[in-house]
Amino acid sequence: MISCAKCNVFSSVEMKNLLPTESSKFDQLIFSSVPAMSTSQSTSVPKDGSHLPMGKYLASSDKKTRDKAVKSLAAFLSNTGEKPLSKLDMAKLWKGLFFCFWHSDKPLVQQELATELANMLLLIPTPEAALDFLRGFWEMMVREWTGIDHLRLDKFYMLVRRFVNGSFRLLMSTDWEAKYVDEYNVIMDGSGGPLSYGDRRVPPSISYHLADIYLEELDKVLADTSSRDTPVIKLLSPFTILASRTSNNATYTRLQNDLFEPLLSALSSSKSDDEPRPKRQRLIVPTPPTYSNIISKAEVTNESSAPVEMKKALLRHIFEVASKEDSREANRKKLYSMWKNHKDDSGNLDSDWGDSQ
Repeated sequence: MISCAKCNVFSSVEMKNLLPTESSKFDQLIFSSVPAMSTSQSTSVPKDGSHLPMGKYLASSDKKTRDKAVKSLAAFLSNTGEKPLSKLDMAKLWKGLFFCFWHSDKPLVQQELATELANMLLLIPTPEAALDFLRGFWEMMVREWTGIDHLRLDKFYMLVRRFVNGSFRLLMSTDWEAKYVDEYNVIMDGSGGPLSYGDRRVPPSISYHLADIYLEELDKVLADTSSRDTPVIKLLSPFTILASRTSNNATYTRLQNDLFEPLLSALSSSKSDDEPRPKRQRLIVPTPPTYSNIISKAEVTNESSAPVEMKKALLRHIFEVASKEDSREANRKKLYSMWKNHKDDSGNLDSDWGDSQ
């Protein structure tokens, strides 16, 4: 990535990569009607929603130009987003959007732009095209992550959070249809995805951040629905697979401590809500997350005992993934240990699938 942190402008090579090439028919058809931009015409952005704005408009150092380009992009995606972009065109688009967000400096501007970009997932007419847009986002983040300086890292953490939230809202809009959830998981843990265990290009810190925010954002999204068919276990599958196969001990530790343990503890606490509690607590301790919406909206066979059913399903899932041949031995032992600790704590789980360990 270019050193924008120092110069705040594009190099000639980087700008060339954002401009249309003769090899792309999409560029020739869409970009041909976009007028050339000079310094004096920096705000001349096409208003017609049928034209995808060039990367140089999205990446302009002028905020008005960037804002117009983003609006134009939203119109384009909502009108013609059902037509999939080529891999090259999607990479160009997200290169421009990456620098569009890079140039946003003020906190309120950053928050507004992050929300606007994530909401584009819901503007695109078809789930297939929206997931393709999401795939482009994650490929861009993996590609550019290591070049983000520490001064800008927090705002990109926020952008990731917004897209995690937007992804859940997109899947919920399809009623959690299995084929879309499956495709989402492929995006997350497939080659080049943020939770890919075998791709050395993927920075571990992305999975750390996802472990921190994943359940929190899912719980927020489920607050807006009364449906009880959320496939929580399937949504957690990319993390379980990563935990079973990663060779990075820090990655495994973050997944267990920040994702699995908090959820399992919340499920245990939810079962004992009716137990008497002390009237006074002498020490003020942080309140652990309850994930009440996740627990109440999860897909279970018996709604009256949702926490028990969900905990059984989650522990079964952890056990089955750990038992697979391609799990690393060291990780398998850790997962079995976590499974056994919570199984023993529950005392009422099925015995026909776990007593062998």
